[in-house]
Amino acid sequence: MRPLVVLGDALLDVDVDGTSDRLCPDAPVPVVDLAREWRRPGGAGLAALLAARSTAEVVLVAPLGGDQAGRTLSGLLERELRVVPMPLCGTTVTKTRVRAAGQSLVRLDSGDGHAEFSPLTAEVREALRSAGAILVADYGRGVTGHPEIRALLAELAATIPIVWDPHPRGTEPVTGIRVATPNLAEAEQFTETRADAEDLAKQLHALWKADAVSVTTGSRGAVLTEGGACTTFRPPSGIVAKDTCGAGDRFASAVAAALLDGASTADAVATGVETAARFVATGGAATLSTVDNTPVPESGHHGASAFDVAARVRARGGRLVATGGCFDLLHPGHASLLRQARALGDALVVCLNSDASVRGLKGPGRPIVTARDRARLLTELSSVDAVVVFDEPDPAAVLDRLRPDVWVKGGDYADTELPESAVVRRHGGEIVLIPTIRGYSTSRLVAAAEGA
Repeated sequence: MRPLVVLGDALLDVDVDGTSDRLCPDAPVPVVDLAREWRRPGGAGLAALLAARSTAEVVLVAPLGGDQAGRTLSGLLERELRVVPMPLCGTTVTKTRVRAAGQSLVRLDSGDGHAEFSPLTAEVREALRSAGAILVADYGRGVTGHPEIRALLAELAATIPIVWDPHPRGTEPVTGIRVATPNLAEAEQFTETRADAEDLAKQLHALWKADAVSVTTGSRGAVLTEGGACTTFRPPSGIVAKDTCGAGDRFASAVAAALLDGASTADAVATGVETAARFVATGGAATLSTVDNTPVPESGHHGASAFDVAARVRARGGRLVATGGCFDLLHPGHASLLRQARALGDALVVCLNSDASVRGLKGPGRPIVTARDRARLLTELSSVDAVVVFDEPDPAAVLDRLRPDVWVKGGDYADTELPESAVVRRHGGEIVLIPTIRGYSTSRLVAAAEGA
């Protein structure tokens, strides 16, 4: 299968987390005591990382700068996927949210970077021509206004699906794309009218001459206009958003991945609605963040007892996250899960199956790595604050002592009743399922090695 190419404006997103329990004496504003700073790709960079959750090969084509923020952004992206850079004029756009107790207090924007309209490199042209599908993540920074880019996209629209996620400060989609995905507010800006989503979708369908237009409406799902028909897609019931940041990117990336797999536009939009709903329910874009600084001592440190870490977090009124498993051979799927889990709270404890527990679950040939070494590897990760080893088949007993606020498992457990669920909920905790990265599992790695 050919790759999904994400094209657009990449930004740097920063979340500065802290606590706030008092007002400033000279103004009625909260004082935030900073604890951690988290960084992640934003804009088209975030869309590309999210696309990688839905399909195996993703390529990002985006302008990247050489300033400090640009180097940070490039480093975050290149750890996860292939990046084909374009030149950037000015400085990297950075959006910083200051948060306390999980609530955003203010956002600070800096940087004036925009795409340089120089001739496209052979690498950029080849990346676009090799795509099986293209997601255009327009953030109004010039990529979609590049004359050569527009000509190439207009040519490719006749042969591959193109999803265009527009921006009011960007340029309108080229003719013939498969589907445009504005949200309701954007659709009103594009049409300069206030109307319901169905009417807006119809107006944009005619205006842009796209095969289809899907207007997203937040918790109400999305309206799709295709041909002469309008269809409304609702998210699954019972899903509550924790953080809606990145919802539009998750929707568009899931639609593009489904089209790459051969889905119809209607089926792709249905997939996008459900995927975006589950994404915001598990923490939104914050789950892709990487901690940028060392935690303050009170939040625990590598090598500390898991129960000491738990006590310190509770004493500060923080949020304790726990996850568990064998973690026999650490792989990118594990790293992604742990990073996303850590972003859900103030400390992450890993409950690790002992060697005897792993043998009981996986058979006499496992574990490959002893519990002592598995624990040592896990504590070397910046996302892990402490590890506790347990001997039982499941972690219910150790969770009864830890009493985490959040218990995280991989999305492959979505249809499974976890034996530890009752213990977590009895202590007022919640269970969060995080989507796993396709193609990674210890069992698969072991089978591949044995077959080599």
